[in-house]
Amino acid sequence: MQSKEPVRNEYLDQVREQQQRVEVDLKARKVMSPVQAQQNMAPMRRAAAAVAERTGNAVDVRVTGFWRWKTVIVPPNAYVVHTRRGHPQPLHIGLGVSFRFDPSKDSFIVAPGAMQTIMINAHCICRELQGLLVQGYVQWIIEDFGTAYRKLDFTDAEDPMRVVNVQLREQAEAAIKDKVATMSIDAVLSDKQPIIEELTARLRHVAEGGGGGDKGLGLRIVTVQIKEAVVSSARLWESLQTPFRSERERVARLASLGTEEALAHRELEVEQARERMRLESDGELAMLRAHKNAEAYDREQTEQLRRQQREEEDARRLAVDRQQSALQAAELEKARLAVETELTKQKQEAEAAKHKREVLALTEVSDVERAAANRQAKMELELLETRQRILNELTPANVQARLVELLPDIAEKLPKPQELRSVSIGGSGGAQDGQGVATLVAQMMALVNILKTDGTARAPGQAVVVNAGAKEGKGELPPTPAPR
Repeated sequence: MQSKEPVRNEYLDQVREQQQRVEVDLKARKVMSPVQAQQNMAPMRRAAAAVAERTGNAVDVRVTGFWRWKTVIVPPNAYVVHTRRGHPQPLHIGLGVSFRFDPSKDSFIVAPGAMQTIMINAHCICRELQGLLVQGYVQWIIEDFGTAYRKLDFTDAEDPMRVVNVQLREQAEAAIKDKVATMSIDAVLSDKQPIIEELTARLRHVAEGGGGGDKGLGLRIVTVQIKEAVVSSARLWESLQTPFRSERERVARLASLGTEEALAHRELEVEQARERMRLESDGELAMLRAHKNAEAYDREQTEQLRRQQREEEDARRLAVDRQQSALQAAELEKARLAVETELTKQKQEAEAAKHKREVLALTEVSDVERAAANRQAKMELELLETRQRILNELTPANVQARLVELLPDIAEKLPKPQELRSVSIGGSGGAQDGQGVATLVAQMMALVNILKTDGTARAPGQAVVVNAGAKEGKGELPPTPAPR
């Protein structure tokens, strides 16, 4: 026979583990004894008399002074209770109360006065014996510290509120489990208000008391909230979701089918309307196209007729223009010929006038030349006549007299002679005056030749003396007579 292994109860294991954790949390972490604290603080007391000391409490409490003369300074948001040996009632109790402290006979407890928040994670069993995790939180605050410090444990060194929070959390989890055990899983998941009301009533009864002289724990519950309820089994959670999902899928599918049917019907209507509109549009387009074609044909025929008429008009106008151009050309040619004839006539007249002017000018020039020549000939004749008259009037006696007058000027211009030569010019004259003049000229030429031939050979200081007898002779130069 095969032995079956026992099924492990995971929920029981979780409960045991949580119970052990709660037992550990309920044990407060105590503060170090004053003797040990004094022994550990002995080296620090030598520094200064007014050095502040810190306690092991989580609240920021300062202890100043030395030995038995100390002062505890409490922050304004913290509760404190101060007791002394021999006094049945606390010396100081309240919020933010500072006081003098004697370590040998005094003691005090400090707790924060701020609101506290407890996070709750309750593993519950519902009416259908299914596991649920209910998450929530509780916020509370100290209302009467005189009652709270007597009934609650605020002696934890690290967190004075830790033990109180653990106790309240356990009570809250127990209340949630009791309430969930009487509810179905659908009620827990859909409506959390019954759980909140049950948890609030129980916590307020414990914390604030049942009324009358019972003040409870001196606390006040501020708020209670359930954040979430989760099914522990994933398969159960999926099964719970299946009906809703199936219903949603059915509704969605029906809606999709309805939408598709509506869309198909609408698409068919739209397609029919579109086809109808297309056919109507095609008919209208065909009619419009035929109308446009007819208009285009009429327009083309009209344009063709207009072009033909325009071409005929242009041809007639061109023929008329060519005829007018030919007539104008003939008239212009006629006018040109007339102008050329007139110009030729004027040119011939101008040439004839020019030739006439040239002939007249030549005639005038010839006349002027002939007149000038005549005047020149006349003047030459007059000059010859004058010369002849002069020659006729010239006698040997006159020539000699003229030479005698010119001899002083000639003698002045001649160099001083050193040798005297005499040439005699003269003699008996001819029977006529002309012969005498010819003889005189011949003698003068002979004198000039002598002067030319002897000018270089004659030494300075020689002179030639010309006598009337045309004889040459040499001799010393006589003294120059003074001019008369």
